[in-house]
Amino acid sequence: MTASPASFSDTDIVITGAARTPMGAFNGDFASLSAHDLGGVAIRAAVERAGIAPEAVGELFMGNCLMAGQGQAPARQAGFKGGLPKGTGAVTLSKMCGSGMKAAMLAHDLLAVGSHDVIVAGGMESMTNAPYLLNKGRNGYRMGHDKVYDHMMLDGPEDAYEPGRAMGTFGEDCAAHYSFTRAQQDAFAIASVQRAQAATESGAFRAEIAPVTVKTRAGEVVVERDEGPAKARLDKIAQLKPAFKKDGTITAASSSSINDGAAALVLMRAATARTPPTPRRPSGSPPRRSRPHAGCWTRPAGRSPTSTCGKSTRPSPSCPWP
Repeated sequence: MTASPASFSDTDIVITGAARTPMGAFNGDFASLSAHDLGGVAIRAAVERAGIAPEAVGELFMGNCLMAGQGQAPARQAGFKGGLPKGTGAVTLSKMCGSGMKAAMLAHDLLAVGSHDVIVAGGMESMTNAPYLLNKGRNGYRMGHDKVYDHMMLDGPEDAYEPGRAMGTFGEDCAAHYSFTRAQQDAFAIASVQRAQAATESGAFRAEIAPVTVKTRAGEVVVERDEGPAKARLDKIAQLKPAFKKDGTITAASSSSINDGAAALVLMRAATARTPPTPRRPSGSPPRRSRPHAGCWTRPAGRSPTSTCGKSTRPSPSCPWP
């Protein structure tokens, strides 16, 4: 259900544009793409759907857990690939599974106090491209065997306080506590896949998906559908072995899949959604200061603080204090 901006008060925070890529499977359709490649697709589509100019975006927040090997500031790379100006500030943040949601929460709070008029928030991940790590590689391996660590597991679905313990084992604890049987979980997994397949075939996901173009040896391929549901073998679910515990009840079918993808939202105050998103101040109100944010391209990076000087004296709309 979509509400009109007219149904909100001026200070309510609204979503005016949203987009996601299809969800790619592990080593699947998006194996050749980085998280910021996928993030760029979602950001560009969300801004276009919001009907605003990229220059109107004050800041970008993107959740990303597996940052190793992507180069500095993945959110900034995604913003640039998504068509945002070089001067748009960007923040990459990690709160594990809540990273994208936390990005939206931060956007809400900054908009609520008038720090920006428009913010893009979302999340992006390429679990496929998470590298392997040599934790002692910096100072050398003097003698004997050692480990190569999987960044996807070590900094992803593995508990930091019980090394080597997958988060799925906590799911097993939960299933045991509530007496969820293997049969119940299999039935839920089958129903979930069937719903996803039906929604895909009916076109229910079409409006939210931003197609992704992938370059292959045979040419360019446009991916428009989630990969996982299409590949699911429902007749094999009951035969799957437990994924996390020898006598467990959770399998690959009833646990979270390993995916590549991205999503983005455009958020603003309802008052901004009714008018062109430009810096403004109510008539007769005193100037209100804000904490400035700005991005700077690589080569003049040493001058980046100066790019915020003009912004620091700009009025901050809707801020509740002078």
